[in-house]
Amino acid sequence: MRWNVKPKPDAERVNHLMEVLKVDEIIATLLVQRGIETYEQARAFFRPSLDDLHNPYLMKDMDKAVSRIEQAIENEENILVFGDYDVDGTTAVSLVSGYLKSFYPNVATYIPDRYDEGYGISYKGIDFAEDNGFSLIIALDCGIKSIEHIDYATAKNIDFIICDHHRPGDVLPNAVAVLDPKREDCTYPYDELCGCGVGFKLVQALAQHRNQTIDDLMVYLDLVATAIAADIVPMTGENRVLAKFGLDVINSNPRPGIKALIQNVKKKVLTITDVVFIIAPRINAAGRIKHGNEAVALLTEYDLDQAAQFAAEIEQHNSDRKDLDKQITVEALAQITQNNETNRFTTVVYQEDWHKGVIGIVASRLIETHYRPTIVFTKSGDKLAASARSVKDFDIYNALEAVSEHLEQFGGHMYAAGMTLKEENYPAFKEAFEKVVEQTIHPDLLIPEVSIDAEINFTDINERLMRLLNQFEPFGPQNMTPVFMTKNVIDTGYGKTIGQDDEHLKLFVKQNNSEGIGVIGFGFGNQLPITKNHQPIAICYCIDENEFNGTVSLQLRLKDIKPN
Repeated sequence: MRWNVKPKPDAERVNHLMEVLKVDEIIATLLVQRGIETYEQARAFFRPSLDDLHNPYLMKDMDKAVSRIEQAIENEENILVFGDYDVDGTTAVSLVSGYLKSFYPNVATYIPDRYDEGYGISYKGIDFAEDNGFSLIIALDCGIKSIEHIDYATAKNIDFIICDHHRPGDVLPNAVAVLDPKREDCTYPYDELCGCGVGFKLVQALAQHRNQTIDDLMVYLDLVATAIAADIVPMTGENRVLAKFGLDVINSNPRPGIKALIQNVKKKVLTITDVVFIIAPRINAAGRIKHGNEAVALLTEYDLDQAAQFAAEIEQHNSDRKDLDKQITVEALAQITQNNETNRFTTVVYQEDWHKGVIGIVASRLIETHYRPTIVFTKSGDKLAASARSVKDFDIYNALEAVSEHLEQFGGHMYAAGMTLKEENYPAFKEAFEKVVEQTIHPDLLIPEVSIDAEINFTDINERLMRLLNQFEPFGPQNMTPVFMTKNVIDTGYGKTIGQDDEHLKLFVKQNNSEGIGVIGFGFGNQLPITKNHQPIAICYCIDENEFNGTVSLQLRLKDIKPN
């Protein structure tokens, strides 16, 4: 890996924080790196408050959205809450429908079928609304590019409110209200909300209109925190506030569906990382393997026994998903080797029988082996559908936009996107995508990078540092778990490999005359030789707490290792 040590921030700013916060240089440095330079900013960072949430009516079209929903309630119209089949979409649908149903009965939900309808607003969903007497559709985590779909609905006298967070195209859909903080004409102070976050702002606005307070909405924050974690949006501003209080709900009084998903987890306190790796994949598995409706059913179920039954079914879907993504990853890696494509700037693979529900996961797996912008295609009806994933600092959305003449449709973010194309266009697209990436990517971006916050000595590591680092949570993009580097490290002779196939590395290391400290390196088993014979090494790592037999001790979780 490339080791990128962040430059030391301005000494004056660091010293100022050291003085006003009474913290040491390491903590002050980490704060300045995160844009925190004043006592007030530090207070907001360490003590997030629901008072820090912005007024939802600052979002463009929010007044129109609330007015149309209140009109629908007054006229006893049927409201359909429509959302994508992933975690962000299904949590958003569960949140908005759950809130509306708390005081209005004529509300139903609709999640499109990943295989039959594909991503986003579908003509089938609009036809369902018409056939069942729905005159208002609230679309969540999708719709910002659904120009023709909205026109189709308008012709059937069905109104749309769109709540999205994806980048708009040149033209906005002709909906009653378009809530998207990424709209160029929207001056909302924070534009990094996820789809469920935008849905929450709509609920917050409705609650204000109905003289409710934020306390009345706390029960929905477990959903918002789950979506923020799963959608990998920046852990800053409102996202950090909502994630922090949502985590508190998950750990204290989660809804029955989430409680059922985590009942076998032995940890006392779940972190955002646990949400990413335990809760989110299971919610996602419903839409990947069966149908996103199952996720909404789980998240809106208030009977604990019924929720446990739903959770057991979703657990089976998740197990099936794991088997599928392992199998397809093996096949995709073999295809790359057989086609002599290991030296390309991109990875683009296709097999018509690959399961559409796991190709996004497979794309991420391929990046672990071949660190390139990656797209995995499969057959979907008479078209090819794909999921794309990118490497750090490369905007795959812009690259797709540059070759969009080969695509039927596409959408997404800097690091993840989805698309469809005609099968006959696949070879031309593959070469055009390779060409545009080759022309625009910096060669350094094709080597995995570990970003290091600071170089420290083992003598700097103590319980007080750990307590302060814990207060940096919740972690996520733009507020990642701090990574440190230490040189002149020597294993004391206890180094060994552990785990199935000896894939992990366990060390007990010292630096100069420091006390020894344990190191765990997941996936670093093959690096054991460079630690032998008291050879000095350099390591970069996160500081962890390890609980064993009721005793908690500090340990280092390895990010990379190399000879000194």
